Amino acid sequence: MQGGYFYINTTSELEVLIIRMSQASRISLDTEADSLHNYYEKICLIQLALEDSIFIVDPLAGLDLSPLLHILSEKPLIIHAADYDLRMLRISFGFAPTGEVFDTMLAAQHLGYKQLSLAALVTQFFGAMLDKKSRKMDWSRRPLTPRQLEYASDDTRYLAPLADRFTEELIRAGRLEWHRESCKRAVALAGVDPTPPDPDEVWRIKGSGLLNEQQLSYLYHLWWWREKEARMADRPPFKIMGNQQLLNLVIWAAAHPESPLAEGPRLPRNCLGQHLAMLHQAIFKAREMPPTEWPQVRKGQRPPAWEPDYRPLISSLMRECHRTARSLRIEPSLVAPRATLISIARKQPRTLEEIMECGPLMRWQAILLETGIQRSLQKWEKQLKNIHQQSQE
Repeated sequence: MQGGYFYINTTSELEVLIIRMSQASRISLDTEADSLHNYYEKICLIQLALEDSIFIVDPLAGLDLSPLLHILSEKPLIIHAADYDLRMLRISFGFAPTGEVFDTMLAAQHLGYKQLSLAALVTQFFGAMLDKKSRKMDWSRRPLTPRQLEYASDDTRYLAPLADRFTEELIRAGRLEWHRESCKRAVALAGVDPTPPDPDEVWRIKGSGLLNEQQLSYLYHLWWWREKEARMADRPPFKIMGNQQLLNLVIWAAAHPESPLAEGPRLPRNCLGQHLAMLHQAIFKAREMPPTEWPQVRKGQRPPAWEPDYRPLISSLMRECHRTARSLRIEPSLVAPRATLISIARKQPRTLEEIMECGPLMRWQAILLETGIQRSLQKWEKQLKNIHQQSQE
């Protein structure tokens, strides 16, 4: 044991931990991944808190983690912002929890807290300051420093007492079932593979909406150049070339098709040799792309001509949502995101089950919205009736 935690990187240590886990009534869980340093992200640490003991398991030490993950899947878990950790555990190990999950960040949202980070909550309730300077370190590198291990241990140290405090507050507020349903939804979503990105959208980075069609052809080729470079180097794309730097190069290259790259914006220091040659090739492909094949500028989505103008109804639904959220002192987006309200305006659901299908919404959200939706629909139908009567006069 060192610094208030046990670092597990041998089979014998893991066997002792598994025994402890089998006896635990609940387990606090966190992970550290290397997404800021590698293209193919992976879990580099698994932190577990059992009663008053903290264990840091090293998945990169060549251990067989299947017995640990089996027990972990059956135990009640406490996690802060569980969606990311559960998704990474599923991708890395096929992990799927069957026990109850208590998400402390979701609990804070349901109780109306403004500061949702674990560090802010720990400071607010326990007066401790968590070290967040180690957050961006490369967790895949070994050996790990004492500072990294101390940082990792702190991420589970306060989860159980925080969950206990939030449970009491949720019960007093009558929102415990909200939280349970939301945690179940988070677990379910973490177990679903994301929808594959649209190949004609994935390369349209922030700021690309200001480009013309010729510039978009350069962005398309340069984005894919960066993506291939990132995959080959196993580095995040932003470490090959940042988005703003990429846009600057796109705009310059489209305006100076015959000029050498040396005259353009400064390139990253590692853009040499074969990397530079591939960049030249991408620019050449963009330059030679005929105008008939240039990507189209994306216009704002407009409703079909036959579809009514739902904007008044959407505004009414948003006011109802904000009114409900204010009365509960929670964020309106927690009651229903704007996209869901637009779906409600178009589908105009009449029953609780139909409302739930519009999001999809959880039952507690639909119950909160039901009266406001009915009120908005009644106003909307009255307005349509008046408009129709006026048109007949």
